Amino acid sequence: MSYMDRALALARRAAGSASPNPAVGAVAVRGGEVVGEGWTQPAGSAHAEVMALADAGAKAAGAVLYTTLEPCNHTGRTPPCTQAIIDAGVAEVHSATMDPNPLVNGGGMARLAEAGITTQVGEGEDAARRLMEAYFKHITTGLPFVTAKFAMSLDGKIATRAGDSKWITGEEARRYVHELRAASDAVMAGINTVLADDPQLTARDGDGKPLSRQPLRVIVDSKGRICPDARVLSEPGTTLVVTAGVDGDTERRLSQAGAQVQSLPARDGSVDLPELLRALGAREITSVLVEGGGTLLGSLFDGRMVDKVVAFIAPTIVGGAEAPTPVGGVGIERMAEARRLSCVEVRQFGPDTAVIGYCEA
Repeated sequence: MSYMDRALALARRAAGSASPNPAVGAVAVRGGEVVGEGWTQPAGSAHAEVMALADAGAKAAGAVLYTTLEPCNHTGRTPPCTQAIIDAGVAEVHSATMDPNPLVNGGGMARLAEAGITTQVGEGEDAARRLMEAYFKHITTGLPFVTAKFAMSLDGKIATRAGDSKWITGEEARRYVHELRAASDAVMAGINTVLADDPQLTARDGDGKPLSRQPLRVIVDSKGRICPDARVLSEPGTTLVVTAGVDGDTERRLSQAGAQVQSLPARDGSVDLPELLRALGAREITSVLVEGGGTLLGSLFDGRMVDKVVAFIAPTIVGGAEAPTPVGGVGIERMAEARRLSCVEVRQFGPDTAVIGYCEA
């Protein structure tokens, strides 16, 4: 494992906990020996580079620092990492990729070079950009990175004609879904899914216990139909019910049931989804995992708002013309208009197969 590979591995430890900051890892090396390691702490706490320098102590002087993102050179919630690197006497900095944040965007590496520190950029860039894909989108557009996740049978069904959907996939696939939730800022579902399945939408460990840090649960419920005793309203963490201009009594009922309520403009009688994504971005939600149902996913795909797809395929046949499929909406008229995935990865989870890829523009 190279030193940059080690930095990337450390960065993965910060996934889900560092947001809205990027998940960054850093390794300090002197004389061929790793003398310090670190990864981004929760927002307002130390960045990866500062953690690695603190771990190295006096051994940071003359060291080579490997970091997965260009060190910041501005004061935000914390002081600039570039100054900490200069003060520690680091001799050389290798960054996997530049930071697209307008407050940085090359300025960090330039500041280090001005101080006489040798700089290099590019090693491990593809892996680093994938790891920070949500940060990169949010910092440049103000919008969250949207991942559509669904599980279906081999014949493309997400439930039987009677609505039974538990369980399409096995334990290994479901365990991975909890990892996806834990790494996301928000988990989103439509009201029909909540009414039909009464999901918890929490991130849980291997023993089924909720993790201490939970993503925001976002329920798209245009008419405020969610039941006060729905499990998403009583689970650890926060549930945001997004409506399209319901009356005051409905808002009070939802609030009393434990929900945060946000009313947004309606588009064709339903919540305006582009406006919802802008509102989530304004809350510093950088990543959203959308878990259904077909109506919500269909609208997101119709509006070309999905960035990534994680589709689980179980080796089962459900059948039935009335059995629902994962993506509804208007759809397309010509096959040439179909959304295609790039950089496709196929992974196996027990008997289930996951197809993971990025929606082409």
